[in-house]
Amino acid sequence: MPASGTKSTPAVAEAPSPAGPPGPCTRLLPTLQLGGAWQMALDDWLLDQDRPALRLYRWQRPCLSLGRHQRRFPAAWLRLAAQGTLELVRRPSGGGAVLHGGDLTYALVWPDPPSNRFEAYRRASRWLQEAFLDLGQPLRFGNQRATLAAPSCFATHTAADLVQGAGLKRIGSAQLWRGGCLLQHGSIQLAADGGLWRDVFGSDPPDLPSLPVAGERLEEVLLTAARRWLPLPPLRLEHLGAQELAAVASGLDQFRLVPTPAAAGVAVSGSLTSPAASIERTT
Repeated sequence: MPASGTKSTPAVAEAPSPAGPPGPCTRLLPTLQLGGAWQMALDDWLLDQDRPALRLYRWQRPCLSLGRHQRRFPAAWLRLAAQGTLELVRRPSGGGAVLHGGDLTYALVWPDPPSNRFEAYRRASRWLQEAFLDLGQPLRFGNQRATLAAPSCFATHTAADLVQGAGLKRIGSAQLWRGGCLLQHGSIQLAADGGLWRDVFGSDPPDLPSLPVAGERLEEVLLTAARRWLPLPPLRLEHLGAQELAAVASGLDQFRLVPTPAAAGVAVSGSLTSPAASIERTT
């Protein structure tokens, strides 16, 4: 998950989409390529809206997201963030650290899911399994015990994760339950930066086979499967409005673990784009 920089707040926003047909629907957000704090704040905000939602997203520059309960981590991660090599954020969901930049991420909000956690994972992940089956790469659930001993989310595969072949983890997922509503996060590994992965985790990334499609075509395959297999009302595309973006922006700081490089006096290439400036080119 490309390049970034300074803190920015939305100045201009896409007008809310016009009202669609009557009846319940699942809000589908356009694919946004943003900094890590924006992505996490947006998912956390969506969870509080008490309506089903789905979105796929990418990252402006490398970002390391830590799980909600992951309190111990190497000091080297703080140094990498202070140097501007990556952004360091905390996810609202659980699990271990995920290095973003070579992945496609999804967030699913499901009001009133099954109370059994594994059943919720199973049903919330069916669309992913069906999509990868269509791509000729069937996925199954992992079978290892959940632990925070391994700092990398992709060092183990639990019943919340989807693996292929001899146990290579393709999709790592984690959840947050709040007020009876579920947020499920997932990172779909595509083409990890091997050098950065080794700098962060001290090991090689999963040696996953290439997919037959990429970019927008991959997103189409995933969304086609979501429309058929998600246990939610039909998807309807809705952009973010100005007031919604302002509400998301108010929660940015709670997800940042290190100030932005510019705030720390470190020069980085590119600029950190707000959702308002990104919407037109990412939809």
